[in-house]
This record gives sequence, C-alpha cells and structure tokens, in this order.
Amino acid sequence: MYIIVGLGNPTRQYEGTRHNAGFDSLDCLADKLGISVSEKKHKALCGKGVLGGERVVLVKPQTFMNLSGESVREVSDFYKVSPENIIIIYDDISLEPGQLRIRLKGSAGGHNGMKSIISHLGTQEFPRIRVGVGEKPERMDLADYVLGHFPKEEKELMDGAFREAAEAACMMIEEGADKAMNRFNAKHQA
Repeated sequence: MYIIVGLGNPTRQYEGTRHNAGFDSLDCLADKLGISVSEKKHKALCGKGVLGGERVVLVKPQTFMNLSGESVREVSDFYKVSPENIIIIYDDISLEPGQLRIRLKGSAGGHNGMKSIISHLGTQEFPRIRVGVGEKPERMDLADYVLGHFPKEEKELMDGAFREAAEAACMMIEEGADKAMNRFNAKHQA
C-alpha cells in the first residue's frame, strides 16, 4: 500500500499558487486514476484507489503547509504504512519552473511543509517528487513569492509539470523509483 501526499494550503485564496504545486499535481493524479479526493479525515481530504495492483491513498492535508506533518502522520499511522511507501509531492524554489526532481530521501531544504513531515515521521527517508516553481526575485519576500500565482506565460508549462509529477508517481509505484528517477530526473537535466 502507498500513500501519495500533495502539499499545499487549503481555501480558495491559495488555489493556483506556487506553494500549491503539490495539490495541483495530486489533482492530476486523481483525475488520471479516477479517484475522488473528497473524504474528510486525518486532517486532510483523502481518496482511495488502486494503482499498478497496489492500494493507494491520495492525501491533500488541510492543516496549512507548516503543519502538514500532522496529517501525514495520522494517515500513515491509520493505514500502518512505512515512510518508504509515502510519496510526497511539493513545490521547490531551487528548481526551474516545470522541472521535476525525484529523490528517495533528503532534508527539508528550507521547505516548512517538509520540515513538519520529517519532524512528525521522525525520518528523512521517504520518497518525494519536487516540482520546480523557480527562484524568488532578489528583493521579494519568500512567503509572498510562494503564495503568489504563476504568471500567464508559465501556466501551460506548470500544467505540464503537474501532469508529469502525476506520471512520475505512477511510475514509482508501477515500475520502481529508480526507473522513475532515470526518466524524469534525466529529462530535466539541461
């Protein structure tokens, strides 16, 4: 069994912001798999289905980004899923817009949602798909940047990245993380 978590902030005001790249990617995955992510439990919106013969739970924490770990821990405890079977999809300002990077473990890299998850799971050893949203402009506040919306010219690129992140999650489960890393990480090495 796998848990796939897309990170973001709930409420309409955050829809389409850089920080909600995880939510948007999870929505693409839910559409692809025909799973409704609407059941309210574990401080999240959840949906269950099957992917590559494995049971999956899709999760959109509703705790706001900085407390994402509370929800992830509740879901993992409830389903008794170990961290290596929890895939987190989230925004990353150190990657170019639309770029993907899959890793099996690592630090939070300054991302508050990831800090919360690492703290609540007690490990950094879980797979993640980082979706590049681009570096913040020099004089701009980080919070203002990640809570800002994508400019029109990046919208199509980012929609493609969300679909690719969904594909990457599928490949990680169906064919293994190494294959997914070879395909998606290499694709974006320019």
